[in-house]
Amino acid sequence: MKDKIELRLGGYGGQGLILAGIILAEAAMLDGKNCIQTQSYGPEARGGASKSEVIISNNSIKYPKVLNPDILLSLSQKAYDKYRKDLKNNGIIIIDNSIFKHADETNIIYSLPIIETAQKILGRAFVANIVSLGVIAELTNVVSKKSLLRAVLERVPAGTEELNENALNEGYKLIKDKERI
Repeated sequence: MKDKIELRLGGYGGQGLILAGIILAEAAMLDGKNCIQTQSYGPEARGGASKSEVIISNNSIKYPKVLNPDILLSLSQKAYDKYRKDLKNNGIIIIDNSIFKHADETNIIYSLPIIETAQKILGRAFVANIVSLGVIAELTNVVSKKSLLRAVLERVPAGTEELNENALNEGYKLIKDKERI
């Protein structure tokens, strides 16, 4: 990992991306890194715009907001359309494969069946956020798998630990099995 990495996780309310950002930040802390997590969401409880932003650094963090993320994860078309323009040059975009990619995109894109994996392989759409964390960790090594698993297991509801661990593993597999587009 470089000294500092900024991530933006975007989608709509109900996809669990705010929780995913919190888990990612906690995993970074478990790894002994500095981090900041912020979030915003629309007035709707479900279906409105939602984003979680995480800065992870080996050094002190001087400004607590993500302005130009290194990585954008998008689980909705609206989030991709809204946030792709802020990405750093040569940034990484991770999108669900249901999202239409812009023809003029110059960034590195990984289009993966994140939501489909949660629904069809794991049987629960609500773990797409945890699948996403597995994708991010496998792709970037921004946090260790050990710390990420611990953070996930400390945050998920009792009785869903095995499901969520499987979701992480499916996210890792998505990157291992897929080349960028």
